Amino acid sequence: MLAHIAGLVGRLDRRGATALDFGCASRPYEPLFRRAGITYRGADFGTAAEIAIGGDGRLPVADASVDLVLSFQVLEHVRDLDTYLGEARRVLRRDGLMVLSTHGTWLYHPHPEDHRRWTREGLTHDLAIRGFDVVECVPIVGPLAWTTILRSTGASYVLRRVPILGPILAGGLAVAMNLRAWLEDAVTPEGIRRDNACVYLTVSRPRA
Repeated sequence: MLAHIAGLVGRLDRRGATALDFGCASRPYEPLFRRAGITYRGADFGTAAEIAIGGDGRLPVADASVDLVLSFQVLEHVRDLDTYLGEARRVLRRDGLMVLSTHGTWLYHPHPEDHRRWTREGLTHDLAIRGFDVVECVPIVGPLAWTTILRSTGASYVLRRVPILGPILAGGLAVAMNLRAWLEDAVTPEGIRRDNACVYLTVSRPRA
């Protein structure tokens, strides 16, 4: 994810732009945008972010006031897609972009809720009917690799509960399994990865 997002930020070349991270949580990608000369603002529930999302899911932000809306691994946790994507579209300027990633396939992980997974076709459709034209949809981690990562995640969960040696064994296993996943992804045909990804990273324009 980090490598793909870093590459995307470079290609967007939006120095001087304002980005709103809609559901920023721990803000893992903030440094990428700040280094690219983009003003980053985080939005989330509570008081941890500079912009507090309302209880109704709405943003206290003016219409057409930001150049980029960022949404990384949030959409699967959103109960009301119409409100969330409607707010994203409302605050974007006419020439703005939404950069959004979400799961194609992954384990159930409530934070605090977990509602859905997408196919490539389903995700682009759900964005389109809510006023976004998808201009790029990048698959990240194909089916061979993500099944390996799933097994690694389960094994690490068990090993880390073993006293003393558990964390060491879990760390070694993670390195080995990630190497295997990288090799599996390298040999997976692009056509298979395209429609069976673990994560999709999209770039969309708000429809006029």
